[in-house]
Amino acid sequence: MSALGLAAASVRARPAAFVGSFVALLFGAVVTIACGVLLQTGLTASLPPVKYAGAPVVVANRASAEVTVAPVPGEKPETTRITLPERARVELELAGRIAALPGVASAVPELSFPVTTTAGPSTATALTGTDGLQGRAPAAAELAAGADTPYRTGDRVTLNTPSGHRSYLVTGTLPGRTGLWLDPAEAARAAGHPGRVDVIAVQPKPGVSTAELADQVRTVAAGAQVLTGDDRATAEQPQLANTREMLTALGGSFGGITALTAVFVVLGTVALATNQRSREFALLRAVGATPGQIRRTVATEAALLAPVAGALAVLPGLGLARWWFGQMTERGMVAEGVALNTGPIPVLAAVGTGLLSALLGGWLAARRPAKLRPGLALSESAAERPGLGKVRTLFGALALAGGLALAGVAANLGGSDAANTALGVVMCLLLAVGLLGPLLARASAAVLGWPLRLRGAAASLAADNTRANARRLASAITPIVMVTAFCGTLLFLQSTLTHAAGEQARRGLVADHVVTSAGPGLSPDTVSRAARLPGVGAAVGILDTAVAHRSGDTPATATALGISGDPAAYARVLDLGVRDGDLSGLARPGTVALAAGLAEDLGVTVGQHAALWLGDGTPVEPLVVATYDRGLGLGEAVLPRADLAAHVTTGYDGRLLVRAADGADRAAVARELAGLGAVTVTDAAEHGAQADRDREASGWANSVMAAVLGGFAAVAAANTLVMTVLDRRRELTLLRLAGSTRRQIRGMLRWEGLLVASAGLLIGTAIAWATLTPIARGLTGGTPYVPPTLALPLAGAVVLLALASTALPGRAIISRR
Repeated sequence: MSALGLAAASVRARPAAFVGSFVALLFGAVVTIACGVLLQTGLTASLPPVKYAGAPVVVANRASAEVTVAPVPGEKPETTRITLPERARVELELAGRIAALPGVASAVPELSFPVTTTAGPSTATALTGTDGLQGRAPAAAELAAGADTPYRTGDRVTLNTPSGHRSYLVTGTLPGRTGLWLDPAEAARAAGHPGRVDVIAVQPKPGVSTAELADQVRTVAAGAQVLTGDDRATAEQPQLANTREMLTALGGSFGGITALTAVFVVLGTVALATNQRSREFALLRAVGATPGQIRRTVATEAALLAPVAGALAVLPGLGLARWWFGQMTERGMVAEGVALNTGPIPVLAAVGTGLLSALLGGWLAARRPAKLRPGLALSESAAERPGLGKVRTLFGALALAGGLALAGVAANLGGSDAANTALGVVMCLLLAVGLLGPLLARASAAVLGWPLRLRGAAASLAADNTRANARRLASAITPIVMVTAFCGTLLFLQSTLTHAAGEQARRGLVADHVVTSAGPGLSPDTVSRAARLPGVGAAVGILDTAVAHRSGDTPATATALGISGDPAAYARVLDLGVRDGDLSGLARPGTVALAAGLAEDLGVTVGQHAALWLGDGTPVEPLVVATYDRGLGLGEAVLPRADLAAHVTTGYDGRLLVRAADGADRAAVARELAGLGAVTVTDAAEHGAQADRDREASGWANSVMAAVLGGFAAVAAANTLVMTVLDRRRELTLLRLAGSTRRQIRGMLRWEGLLVASAGLLIGTAIAWATLTPIARGLTGGTPYVPPTLALPLAGAVVLLALASTALPGRAIISRR
């Protein structure tokens, strides 16, 4: 019989084994397709230009900065790029140099930013053309009003701008436009970055092509980007670069982990299905089948199953990708207008990965029965082999040693280095569990089986069964370990970071009142206005931004605060847990206070200069004046606000921290603060509670990853458990013939399911703890935080999964006997 005929006969004879392999291939392909679609979307994300569609060339600053690192001393430095957290701008005077080029008809500077008026929020824009203007073009301290505003020529308007409250005279109106319009130089000053604009839109002279125009502009661009075609959309939506990086990182890193997990699951499931057919292979060898025929049969079965599973996984995989992408879009994580790219490459990759995994798993499992002499094949298949192969044992020991070594290294590191090193721990230890599974299963059966023997006949029979069939037990335990390790690592990492950040924020925020704005933010002069109010003892403004830095041999970003107000008042509203130095040193420009973990990453102490990049990519080397402990909850770097204001997208303060004077009525102070304008005044506790809710919402991505990986692992676990029970028809029938009642057999299966769940939970918890401990120590300085509200449902779900996956198929079998 040909290999195809043998494969078809095997499918007809043992459908349960093939259904299990098919389920593993199907769900593995679904998750792989979803992650592949997100990766493909990140690599190809683009938008057509809208605002600058009429300008063939647009000049904008780069959305990323170059970071040069030397991974190993003595080696050639490597340059990489990091996406900037703030918008970088171009010099206004560059427009004049571009306009002087021979092929340029005009070079128009573009700039807009949010403002607040007494009538509500609006947008201020640099006026570069007077078409439709009724009245006079504005000069300094003047503006033109759009049709959506209530202002007319001659009115005086006070704007809340990133540079403070400024009064303007309305000199004209623009019936065909919206918002408020300022002279370009005045707009740059009001936006808080004088002399710089968002982009420069360039128009060619007649007869000059776009390519020729772009080449001319590049000669004077001085490092700025010269954009044409669809690339112009990145100047309209700076978030597009962040979208590309986020989707690429999510689809690449998480997709890689998912693909490895899928390969791991498929290998294990196909190997289990192949091992369950050892008697079949032995009989084939006894009747004359050659080793090559058996190997080709296994390969043919994989070739039949994997493409069908991949084809059926296309719609669910695309559906998962669409849901995931839609959720990110709703949360503002994806630039508006970016569409999901559902090309064929992720599908082909998923089918190919499943096919190779099935071929490899079947080949490894069939290798031994295929090469046995026909006379020994049946005797080998009659009982479980007591030991492991030398190669499997060697690689399992290496994986275990590697995981333990990585855990030890990570435990001795600090900051993000510990987190980065610990990420490899979970994969190494899971690989060790897969390879050394029978040994771990035998040890688990010995330890957990001892108390079972005291619980009656059914429990004692379960203990003996699990110990005698360690390979079968290992096949059931491994996916339970995966569920526990993956879900525990992702969920408890988020709970640890959220808990530590919340505790640090609650202890560090010692202000009586926190003032925020529902609009774009608080102007910088709000600090001085609040400090003059009756009953206010201290007022400090906080500008939220981020800085870039080198973290080992990779670039990274860190949260940063721009602080303003009386330096003597800083400690009265913020207790950063200063470890060394003094925050009052931030009164001088060119200084910084660093969280202890970030200072360790940078290798600097108080009195040294730290190499940083501001949010718009400007390199700086501020003097370190203090280090502190509460960086996770309050900010990893603190700099003078004046050093940051010109390097952020919008220079509004995020909040104002106020401490009442000694003896002052706090309620009266809160009423005075409410008179500052369109602001919200809360106390520190209420503000902290809202911050906790925001942090929990920001952990959505981790929760989704835990759900996807955990769900896939749970399906794999249930699939494997059902396969192992369905393969025991002969054993359960023999127990019935020997006099066991249905109740005793059902009890035995329940105890076996409980033992499997307990062993998987213990091993998976140990892996998750070994992974989380160095991360928690490096990022929070403490131990992992495991809330019972997360741990108990996870453990309960694992136990229910194991019990249901063993009891239901077992009941179906014995009900027929």
